Amino acid sequence: MLRGFHTATAGMIAQQRRMELLSNNLSNANTAGYKADQSSLRAFPEMLLSKLDATSVPTTKPLKFAQNQLIGPINTGVYVQDVAPKFSQGDMRPTGNDTDLAILNQTLPENASIFFTVENTDGTPRYTRNGNFALDSQGYLTTNNGLYVLDETSNRIQVNANSFTLQPDGTLLVDNVPQTRLGIAYADNANQLIRDGNGLYRASEGQQLTNAFTNQNISYQIMQGHIERSNVDSAQTMSDMTAAYRAFEANQKVIQAYDMSMQKAANEIGRIN
Repeated sequence: MLRGFHTATAGMIAQQRRMELLSNNLSNANTAGYKADQSSLRAFPEMLLSKLDATSVPTTKPLKFAQNQLIGPINTGVYVQDVAPKFSQGDMRPTGNDTDLAILNQTLPENASIFFTVENTDGTPRYTRNGNFALDSQGYLTTNNGLYVLDETSNRIQVNANSFTLQPDGTLLVDNVPQTRLGIAYADNANQLIRDGNGLYRASEGQQLTNAFTNQNISYQIMQGHIERSNVDSAQTMSDMTAAYRAFEANQKVIQAYDMSMQKAANEIGRIN
């Protein structure tokens, strides 16, 4: 019975983590470039139960032979095995602002993705799909939280004009004169990226992603005056939250039933009337 307590508790903890993940997705449904997190549940490793016993042989000198009788496997609960963003394409929303940029995926291998490259506060590169950019007082192209957008040579992009034009390949034009090209990074396995907050990602172990322009096997388009919306499906997320709540509630009732059984065993079994 005590094992049942642990199993039901593990289920509640897993569903609580899943509910937190879904709630975070839903709260970012209107965040530009946000990629919804998805989780996978996995059962703890099974245990094979066996019964240790001994058989006595009726002889003048009693003999006992050890026996190992298999009972069968038992599962010890469930846990959230992995949490990873889903890098599917979000819808494009026109804004009319020249500084709003969006990446439109065209041809990409499975699990691959491409990103804008920005400079973090510590000078290291970060990667984002949120193209809600702006020009600061010095004419630098920055993110909405003040990080510098980088070009293909990892330099900050400074626009010495009030407006600019961006070509589909990321080349930035001022008065029809090419100035620089956006730094577009390519990840052949985006699931290995680490979420760094505020819609930013980083490569593991201080590595940097490769330049997408040099990869001939992919195709994409940079859209000016557009924002990529979050890929969160609000209706599906609400449905998943309801399912997680009901699973949590079911495990809670199992614990209550076990608790009542334990109380009955402690108070009534063996009572002398």
